[in-house]
Amino acid sequence: MSQRVHIIGIAGAGMSGVARLLVGQGYTVSGCDFGSFSVLEALAESGIEVSIEHGPQHLDGVDLLLWSPAIPPTHPERLRAAELGIASMDRATFLAKLGSENRLIGVTGTHGKTSATSMLAWIMHESEFEMGRLLGAEVRGLGPNGQYGPDGLVVEVDESFGTFSQVAPAALALLNIEADHLDYYGNIQALETAFQELTQRVTGPVVYYNNDPGARRVGDTLDGAVGVGAGGDWQIEGIELDRHTAHFELVSGDRSIALSLQVTGRHNIANAAVVAVLAHKIGVSDEAIIRGLSKFQGSPRRFEFRGVHRGMDIYEDYAHLPGEIEATLAAARDAGYERVGVVFQPHRISRTKALATELAAALTSAAWVVVTDIYDAGEENADQVTGELVAAPLRELHGEVVYSTDMTTLWESLSERSEVEAIFFLGAGDVAQTIRGLENE
Repeated sequence: MSQRVHIIGIAGAGMSGVARLLVGQGYTVSGCDFGSFSVLEALAESGIEVSIEHGPQHLDGVDLLLWSPAIPPTHPERLRAAELGIASMDRATFLAKLGSENRLIGVTGTHGKTSATSMLAWIMHESEFEMGRLLGAEVRGLGPNGQYGPDGLVVEVDESFGTFSQVAPAALALLNIEADHLDYYGNIQALETAFQELTQRVTGPVVYYNNDPGARRVGDTLDGAVGVGAGGDWQIEGIELDRHTAHFELVSGDRSIALSLQVTGRHNIANAAVVAVLAHKIGVSDEAIIRGLSKFQGSPRRFEFRGVHRGMDIYEDYAHLPGEIEATLAAARDAGYERVGVVFQPHRISRTKALATELAAALTSAAWVVVTDIYDAGEENADQVTGELVAAPLRELHGEVVYSTDMTTLWESLSERSEVEAIFFLGAGDVAQTIRGLENE
């Protein structure tokens, strides 16, 4: 790699980690983005030159240009780099090169990747290995989302836009496969094939969650892959849950490991079980696995407690896929909440159009639901679809549904609802701003 690197889209969850990783390796890094000011500010504090404006002037003295998957070929900095003959690569190519130079221990799946990768980062921190990390969020209690390590990297292996299409990990945890990013893949079969091709490039152990149908279908095609869960090589037994913790045992034959988490939910247990077995397969001791998982403090925006409002517990959760929503609401029930209200913000136009019926079905276990307008994430909305696309089929299944077009309507909708113990704000967009409004009311 070169000495001076510029990154387009540096404030994104993936590219901000890349920037920090490169700084740790001794590179001079700059970047630009229209994204979150708080992320840009944090990157600047790490010694990275950042700008909220895009322009060819950023390429002066640059040896390598990187860009996020959202950056089109017509971007002025990409065009200028081509004119100047500056070495350039997208995130997928960068990850492939990273894997050729480092030992990558990967975690993949349609959802749960960030939390599971954080769990694995904690396990490796407690082990004898000096592993770095690259993932989509900070690891609470441990540090930022990108950090160099001489023994290799724990990496969140992302499927969006085919980002993982060239990477060949040394070991891999496969959590689940659910319909997503179908605007890129076309259908669930193509998505599943892409995951299968990833697992075939892995040079070491593959561990998968046997309870997930998609993960099991892929795992069953691989010689030597290890299944975790019902019917797998390792069983999950003795589950105990409350509102803030989870306890369980991993059992394989006469061998068992008792594990505890500072977070609740069966989905977190599933993720922890898979990464624990992967850590075991690459030589991490049981003691380090136990310590690491016990220190995992949850990930930002994952079942995150945000306070109390009018006697109701307030949570934020990144869940924006049907399986994620079902898992979060199941975790709420396991935590003892009998009646839960939901404010759901659909994420991306293409995803909402493809999964509206499934999203509605996933929300039916809530006592009431407020659906907001769609967070478009920069996608075109030629058909002018709205959050009503989810609210309408949900209304046929569930009487307590309101579609809210703006924050003012949302406050009114919430004030008319009661008799719930907790409200969950679900979505991958800017729904957190709504929570701040409630906290400050």
